[in-house]
Order: sequence, then C-alpha cells, then structure tokens
Amino acid sequence: MLSAMLFAELGLSLLLTLASSVSIAYLIGDNDAGLLFLISGILSIILVHGARKRVAIIRAGLIVGLLQAIALFFIDRFRIGNPERYLMFLLNGIVSSVIVVGILPVFEYLFKTVTNISLLELADFSQPLLQRMVMEAPGTYHHSLVVGNLSESACLAVGANSLLARVGAYYHDIGKLEKPEYFSENQDIKMSKHNDLSATMSKLVIMNHVHEGLELAKKYRLNPPLVDFIKQHHGTSLVYYFYRRALESLEEDHEVKEEGFRYPGPKPSTKETAIVLLADSVEAATRASKEPTPKNIEDVVHKIINNKFIDRQLDACDLTLKDLEKISAVFIRILS
Repeated sequence: MLSAMLFAELGLSLLLTLASSVSIAYLIGDNDAGLLFLISGILSIILVHGARKRVAIIRAGLIVGLLQAIALFFIDRFRIGNPERYLMFLLNGIVSSVIVVGILPVFEYLFKTVTNISLLELADFSQPLLQRMVMEAPGTYHHSLVVGNLSESACLAVGANSLLARVGAYYHDIGKLEKPEYFSENQDIKMSKHNDLSATMSKLVIMNHVHEGLELAKKYRLNPPLVDFIKQHHGTSLVYYFYRRALESLEEDHEVKEEGFRYPGPKPSTKETAIVLLADSVEAATRASKEPTPKNIEDVVHKIINNKFIDRQLDACDLTLKDLEKISAVFIRILS
C-alpha cells in the first residue's frame, strides 16, 4: 500500500508484493499462505493506487481483510476451523490500512515525495502561502488559478499527473509576494513601476522572483516536488521584453549580452513542470493580447509553444511533438 501511494511505478509495488509473498511462504513453509498474501497484496495495490482520500485507504484495508478471510475459507476446503484465524486475517487488512494512514507523512518526508492526499491538503486555499497571495498579490493569485486549470487539463490529455501540475501551478509564483507591484498582473494598467527603472534593474527584479520563491518554499517547508515547479517554471528562458528595451537604449560603446537576461534554470525535468512552464507563458501572453479573439489566441498559443521548443526549454523532459499538439489544442480550447 505504501509503495503504491509513494511511487508512480506500480511495477515496484508488485515486485515488493511478490518478494514478500515468496518470503512468507518460505519462512513458514506454507505455499497457500504465500499465495494468499500475493493475491491480497495485488488487490491492495489496485485499490489504493491514485487514492485521494484517507478513507479510500481504510476502505481498501477492509476489502482486503474480507478477501483474505474468504480466501482462507477456500484454502481450508470449505471447512471453518478456528474462527480466530479468520478474525486475524480480517483485522490484518484493517490494521495495515490504519498503519499506512498514520505513517504515510513520515515516508513522504523520507523519500522526498508527495502523495495525492498531501497534494489535496496543499490545494486548500486556507494554506498560509495561498492566503497571503489572495491578500497581497490578487493578480498573481488569479494568474496561478488559470495556469493551474490549463496545466491540469493538459496533463490529462497527455497522461501526466494532473493533480501535481495543478497544485504546482498554485505555488509556482509565490516569489512574487515579495514585490507584487512589479508584476503586470498586479499593476494598474496605466502605471508601471518599471517606467522609472532601467531595463537591467527591471530584469533583476523580475528574475529574482524565482529566488524569492525558493526562500519562501524553504521557510514554509514545501515538499521538494513543488519546489521543482518554482525552480523550473521559466527554465533558462529569455526575459525578452526587458532585453529588447536594453537593446533599444543601447549606447555605442556598450554591449548587451543575451545570457545576462536569461533565467538561471534549470529547464523543466518532468512533463508536469514543462506543462506549467508552457501554461504560464501562454496565459501571460493571451492576457496581454489587445484582441483576444479565438483566432488570435490560437496564433499566440502556437507561437509561444514553438518558441519554447526552438529555444530548447523542453529538452530535459519527456514531452513529444504529439504531446505538444495535444497541449496546444487544450490551451486554445480553454483560453478561447
């Protein structure tokens, strides 16, 4: 049960079940017991895989306990021997599920991973970081919600972890809480804090939100998989607007290097972080569009995704060209 919830690969859980069943059969010298635990182990994996509520784990334990008691009846060739044995097998499933519920957070911490149950708790808008965003950076909060919806739908289309992507999108821009007024979604349309800053200074303020986000994640002890969304949601992308502004204000004896206007990275390493990177860029571009008609939205989405692909921001993840087509179709439909 633990391995099925902690790791996406069911093969690992099945291997552990097989190994433990063979070990049990060898240690007690009873092949029927090994078969019984193999069947109940496989069933428990199926029942808890993808579980989003703790009650699903308890329910799985109850079902597995009942199955073990019924299987024991068949193994005993339809003769009820000692009733205590049946009770023990029934309790085995229930007690196992209770133990899993209790120690799951410990194993999440040890393996630096996050389960669906923890993700749903992090998606609760009473979380301190999300509460701060609502009050201090409402534009960023709304932007994160839209990015979360886009990412979740895109992940469903390509078979990635939709819940992880949605919750990761909620937290990807928490670094903007330090200077929310410098980001377009929180600004007055007619006034911009960047009007009084040089392109280089503006670039530093914008790029620094990734570092600030990592500091807040450390302070609030966010799970490592969510920290990846903060680190990777811009990859090594160019801060294009301020790079162009720096070129336009360039004096003859100066040089503007493109590398100085790129985020430090790293590039997205999973499908989920890559999809959030694309959703983040697409949402910002369509929001800034003066004429957000369906045709213009389609053009913007294709342009953004093509640019990210050409800029090699997707090199470190497993997204295919077919996946990118599905993602762009989802983005266009939702944004339109």
